[in-house]
Amino acid sequence: MQTTQADYFPIIMQLLLAVGFVAGTIFISNFLGPKRSSANKDKNFECGVESIGNARIPFSVKYFLVAILFVLFDVEVIFMYPWAVNFRAMGFEGLLKMGIFMFLLIVGFFYVMKKKGLEWE
Repeated sequence: MQTTQADYFPIIMQLLLAVGFVAGTIFISNFLGPKRSSANKDKNFECGVESIGNARIPFSVKYFLVAILFVLFDVEVIFMYPWAVNFRAMGFEGLLKMGIFMFLLIVGFFYVMKKKGLEWE
């Protein structure tokens, strides 16, 4: 079966409608919205707490390291779920591949523990 340009017409129309809706909404809200500005209104505000001081206070690198390690090990669990669901269908080959995967994960975990990546001062 050969496709023609007419087959893409509904897709193009849907794309134009979506882009037009977004652009129109942004334009209309900007055009109709209030434009009052004052010193009190333009002040930074965060969760009901008055902003005091500089927002550029450096964080400890340990904080980011723990966050990245959490995401890393959390994503590893996502890879284990499909394997657990298809455990029988994958057979011994799947078990071997998951064994290698788990071995590398455990090696990485012990490396992080050896480098004291999860310890706080």
